[in-house]
Amino acid sequence: MLGLTVHRKKNFEDTITDTTEALKKEGFGVLTTIDVKNTLKEKIGVDFKRYTILGACNPGFAHKALQTADEIGLLLPCNVVVTEEKNGETKVSIFDPMTMTKLVQNPELEKIAREVQEKLIQVIHHLHE
Repeated sequence: MLGLTVHRKKNFEDTITDTTEALKKEGFGVLTTIDVKNTLKEKIGVDFKRYTILGACNPGFAHKALQTADEIGLLLPCNVVVTEEKNGETKVSIFDPMTMTKLVQNPELEKIAREVQEKLIQVIHHLHE
């Protein structure tokens, strides 16, 4: 499994707002927002469900990780995906930073990834409320 996931009974817009706020509570900012539905429609003319990728970053952890493994920037920022499901509910999936430790064997990076994972689990808990 690549991510931490929560299903919500809230609409898409509210879930984007709630997710951004939950990330903020845990020290993450949203650096990028990619509206996949609109991009696919504009670029290749296909219809797709509402699907937004939020590029979340905690500068302190990013700095530590980059000092530990320079190429870790290839896996940053932490992507958060918000999708609208067929029943009108939403799903939030957050990249699990422990996945990085399977690609990069580095004990110091594993320690950082575990700390970030704990914060992101808290984001999931905020979204359950």
